Amino acid sequence: MAAAAMEGIRHSEAKLTVYVHPSNADDVRRAVARQLNTLLFSYEDRFDGVLLAHEFQVEGTKAKLMDGLVPYFGVPVHANMLMFSPQPGMILEGKVEMLGKESIHAIVLGVFSAAIMSDDIADRFRFKRKRGGGKFISKSDRGHEIKRGSMIRFSVKRVDTEMNCHITGSLVPPHTGSMLWLSVHDAKYASEINSGKSKSRDVDIKIEQSVHDHTTVNNEDTVTNSERPRKSRKRNDDAN
Repeated sequence: MAAAAMEGIRHSEAKLTVYVHPSNADDVRRAVARQLNTLLFSYEDRFDGVLLAHEFQVEGTKAKLMDGLVPYFGVPVHANMLMFSPQPGMILEGKVEMLGKESIHAIVLGVFSAAIMSDDIADRFRFKRKRGGGKFISKSDRGHEIKRGSMIRFSVKRVDTEMNCHITGSLVPPHTGSMLWLSVHDAKYASEINSGKSKSRDVDIKIEQSVHDHTTVNNEDTVTNSERPRKSRKRNDDAN
């Protein structure tokens, strides 16, 4: 079954200059990729998101002397990036990893943790304890249940960037709950799935490639500088 496109994922472009140590001159592309890959799945406040994947093209090299260092050479790079930028009010999808009467804990995109506390679990659900765990069951339809392993849709309440994009969610808004149940019984969600705008939930993320935009990174053998992306999502000043 196809799934509607999840909010919070965006594409961005950036012009970067990656400074490579002379010892890596024989394989510049590999040196650039290794440095950029260290930046995967880390939140960067300066571009308001987490880098999920990237592709890049090396546009040439130029010698550049950096103060206090041996002569690094700069590698101009044009990067296409896949970013994750969740904001309050967005609808996300996640897999339930653990739940109890007071909370539901899920994983988004296989990486980011999300917690839905009891106050944010709609009154339409009740918790039923069972041996080895429990599950939430809708009071109006026993077929609508959320248990460990369930895929759920939920609304974002808060995002803690200090904890690398930890998400606090809610199941109170409409069109949230078990994705399996919603796909059959929720007209809006079913329409999204069946429309031409829908796409597979399984995103082909190239973990071996990565790019960080609008930041400077230092480590023992490379330094990355970048310009602000030419295409990026406008920050929602009201979403705090």
